[in-house]
Amino acid sequence: MQHSEVIHNSTLKNVIDSIGNTPLIELNRVFAASNFKVYGKMEAANPSGSLKDRTSVNILKEALLLGYIKPGDTIIESSSGNMALGLAQACLYFKLKLIVVVDPKINSHTKKLLNAYGAKIEYVTKPDPEKGFLGARLQRVHELLENIPNSFWTNQYGNKKNPEAHLVTMKEMFGALEDPLDYLFVTVSTCGTLMGCADYISQNRLKTKLIAVDALGSILFGDEKSNRLIPGHGSSVKSNFLDKNFVHDAVKVSDLECVKGCWSLLKNEGILAGGSTGGAISAINKYADSIPKGSSCGMIICDRGERYLDTIYSSDWILDNFNSKDNNLSFLNNE
Repeated sequence: MQHSEVIHNSTLKNVIDSIGNTPLIELNRVFAASNFKVYGKMEAANPSGSLKDRTSVNILKEALLLGYIKPGDTIIESSSGNMALGLAQACLYFKLKLIVVVDPKINSHTKKLLNAYGAKIEYVTKPDPEKGFLGARLQRVHELLENIPNSFWTNQYGNKKNPEAHLVTMKEMFGALEDPLDYLFVTVSTCGTLMGCADYISQNRLKTKLIAVDALGSILFGDEKSNRLIPGHGSSVKSNFLDKNFVHDAVKVSDLECVKGCWSLLKNEGILAGGSTGGAISAINKYADSIPKGSSCGMIICDRGERYLDTIYSSDWILDNFNSKDNNLSFLNNE
């Protein structure tokens, strides 16, 4: 009698322990026409669906360990989506309350998820005249901290545990490859992920060239501030982490280029990802002529695309926002 092979999988103690060790996927279809390889770190596989799971837990664990917070206290954070969801999951596990300060760009799917997690949502409806919606959100965070006892700001914009979390992300990515990457493309917002990657490259004396992917209308890499439709990357205020001495180059991507990148990744690889990931796909294509033949490149698939079904993956939304004679929307055709 033939017995089937028994596979023994290790068990984890809790959902927090399932964060990290995400797959590294060769994206050999979406870049089939290129003469270099691209690998995507599938951070969308984290339990709440994004890279920010790592950041959230890294910050909360230290705050609990040092006694800055205890079960029952209130966590406050400004977020456009992913950090909010990472915190919402972790706060439930650690028995903490959560208030998330958001602006009108938050999408409906993210709001529904936050409600399901039991987070309280605070809305900012008017941008700060100088610092945009992010500036207005941060002002509201400080107001809440002053008025709510036993409250704590995780401060993804300045807490050193943000970039530190991504030393592990990079250790996983580089450990899965035989040789170090030649290029690493990282989308930027707080710049915590970017500088965590930079720290890993520097500490290990790697020759990997770090390429920042920024949004048109973001001030991080030299644009004047302007309105952006897609949340999650770019910023209207300066980063507390960014040190451009560790960044080889930067590529700017438009909202439409983010959309096109998302659709290309979906149609070619079957991966439904969020807007910043689409931005990275388009950035690599824009930078392709500067990448030597035979190079290896890395990028991060930052989050899941389900929360963008009403925007990036909606033909109606795309036509409402980008339907002009100057924009090629042929990717909407079912080919």
